[in-house]
Amino acid sequence: MNVLGFDYGSQLIGVAVGNRLTRTARPLGSVSNGGNGPAWERIDHWIREWQPEALLVGLPLTLDGEEQKASRAARAFANALAKRCSAPLHLVDERRSSIEAARRFAQRRAAGLAKKKHAADIDAVAAEVITETWLADCP
Repeated sequence: MNVLGFDYGSQLIGVAVGNRLTRTARPLGSVSNGGNGPAWERIDHWIREWQPEALLVGLPLTLDGEEQKASRAARAFANALAKRCSAPLHLVDERRSSIEAARRFAQRRAAGLAKKKHAADIDAVAAEVITETWLADCP
C-alpha cells in the first residue's frame, strides 16, 4: 500500500512516503544530488524499507504546462530510479507544489513542529505534496 514520492532538485531530492489506503503522506527527508548524482544508497535504503508499490517523481512544468530544462532532468532521474526498482513509476505534475510546501512548512514552524534550521526539509515537504496530489487522483 506504500508509495514513495520524490521532489527532484539539482542539489537536493526530497522524499516522502504515502499510503494508498489512507491517501496520506509524510516527509521522510532529503538526499544530496550533485556532480556524482543522487545519494542512491539512501534512496535504495528507503526503497528496501518501505517496499513501495509505486514510485512518484514530480515533473516541474511551466505554469503553461510546458516542459523546461528542469523537466528533462526530473525525467532522467525518474528513468534512473525506474532501473533501480521494479515498482511502476508515475510522473506527477508538480506545478505550485513549492508554494504549498512553503505554506505547510510555515504552519509547522508556527505550531512548533519544525524549526528554521530544518528549512532543508522543505524539499521533503514538497515530495509530500507531490505524493498527496497523486494519491488524491489514484484509483
